[in-house]
Amino acid sequence: MLCIYCGGKTQVTNSRLQKRLNNTWRRRECTKCHSVFTTEEKAELSTGLTFSGSNGKIRPFSRDKLFVSIYEALKHRESPEDDATALTATVVALLTSGGAAPALKRVDIITAVLDVLRRFDEAAAVQYGAYHRI
Repeated sequence: MLCIYCGGKTQVTNSRLQKRLNNTWRRRECTKCHSVFTTEEKAELSTGLTFSGSNGKIRPFSRDKLFVSIYEALKHRESPEDDATALTATVVALLTSGGAAPALKRVDIITAVLDVLRRFDEAAAVQYGAYHRI
């Protein structure tokens, strides 16, 4: 990877796997200007993960669409954006853990979201469930 400041080569000085999010955090140092910065490595879900919709058509998985649907259910909360960001990460980790198939079913996504929302906020789970029928 190239330095974000000078474009020189970098080397990894520290690296940690974030198990819950299935990401890799890396601290890098530039060999030229000696600047230190952090990078995060994660899978690109839209190219590697698909889902079949209610009509059976296979489409790329969109983390952004998942976020918006969770956010809509959390609008009654004090910080819906922060809550939706954390819950989306939890749902994605749940869907991609344990050797999940690369093609998810719509019902599996809805079930995972409802399970996570029920543990977090029952009213949000009811709101989500009313809009996303299985």
